[in-house]
Amino acid sequence: MAYQFAEEKVFCSGHHACPGCNAALAIRYIVNTLGKDTVAVVPPSCIAIISGPQPLSSMRIPVYQTTLEASAASAAGIKRALKARGKDHVNVVAMAGDGGTYDIGFQALSSAAERNEDIIYICLDNEGYMNTGAQKSSSTPFMAYTTSTPSGKPTVKKNIAEIMAAHRIPYTATATTGYLDDLVRKVQRAKEMKGMRFIVVLIPCLDGWGVADHEGAKISRLAVQTGIFPLYEVEDGRKYTLNHGPQGIPVEAYLRRQKRYRHLTGEQIDEIQRMVDSDWEYLRTKFDS
Repeated sequence: MAYQFAEEKVFCSGHHACPGCNAALAIRYIVNTLGKDTVAVVPPSCIAIISGPQPLSSMRIPVYQTTLEASAASAAGIKRALKARGKDHVNVVAMAGDGGTYDIGFQALSSAAERNEDIIYICLDNEGYMNTGAQKSSSTPFMAYTTSTPSGKPTVKKNIAEIMAAHRIPYTATATTGYLDDLVRKVQRAKEMKGMRFIVVLIPCLDGWGVADHEGAKISRLAVQTGIFPLYEVEDGRKYTLNHGPQGIPVEAYLRRQKRYRHLTGEQIDEIQRMVDSDWEYLRTKFDS
């Protein structure tokens, strides 16, 4: 059943995102769902470019642009200050890319999770340092081309959702722009909860991935349907709920639509298929338990 989205128009048009940018699409649904009683914390990233400099921000909420390594710590400090002033109803959301989440900002993120800080942390994951020329991050998938891995990344993508769930925080979820009703529902659910809430949203970078301007949502939907990026929720690190999973579509249908994989051989695609199948079988055991 589709989730009804009542848009508050916190996010404005006229921002500096690329045409067809899925990060802008996700930000629109995230901040409009959270509403006007929200403070956003944004590190250097495409998100910072899209939100723009104050007072010319594309968002009708306060936006604090912090350092790349300090998103979670900054959000936690702002939330504590709001509580001290009797404004506990104000949401504080950190919106960071994968570089500022999986890599440079992970220490602050893990510490905030360990303390169960009362913040929402959303990673807009485009699987690389796309804002600085498409270099690899630890979110970059196995064998994907980046400017720093021209022959394909030789290591696998870090599983940030499972790492965050292992902190036993109240809520962890995966989402994509290919299933916007699912994204809205998860943001709404996070809004209604207390404690640390973490959502990782797969965001195709049109230029960095080499996909057409109009195909971002389609590509992210294929990531789910092939089993590369299943959509699920984890409560308290233990209760797993599957939202959308693989539908029998081979991973080749996803890989062949992106220029970052055009160097792959048939044997390499078969290897990626085996890895995806294995990861899905392991994840399934958590839903069955």
